[in-house]
Amino acid sequence: MRHKNYSISNLSSHLFWDVDHAQLSFEKSAIYLIERVAYLGNLKDWLLLRDVYGNEKLKEVILNMRSLDDKSLHYYSLIFNIPKEAFRCYKNKQLQGIPSYF
Repeated sequence: MRHKNYSISNLSSHLFWDVDHAQLSFEKSAIYLIERVAYLGNLKDWLLLRDVYGNEKLKEVILNMRSLDDKSLHYYSLIFNIPKEAFRCYKNKQLQGIPSYF
């Protein structure tokens, strides 16, 4: 992990509407932070996490997320160059019979 003097407060405050962000750390809260940014973050948040964790860690966490909206799934499929069928959330939708529009 490349920490480069970042702190949790460098991320958008709207990501933590339901938690005390003072209790979070890049080391202990990696999955939580990546999932929040994948759902609700902006480009600045994404770039910061990419600097902290690297693309491989981001890809690992996002591939295993239980849910993503269709637009986000399509986006992550494109940027990681991975078929959407490889994502856990896509498989969950198929098992539940939820239609995918991509």
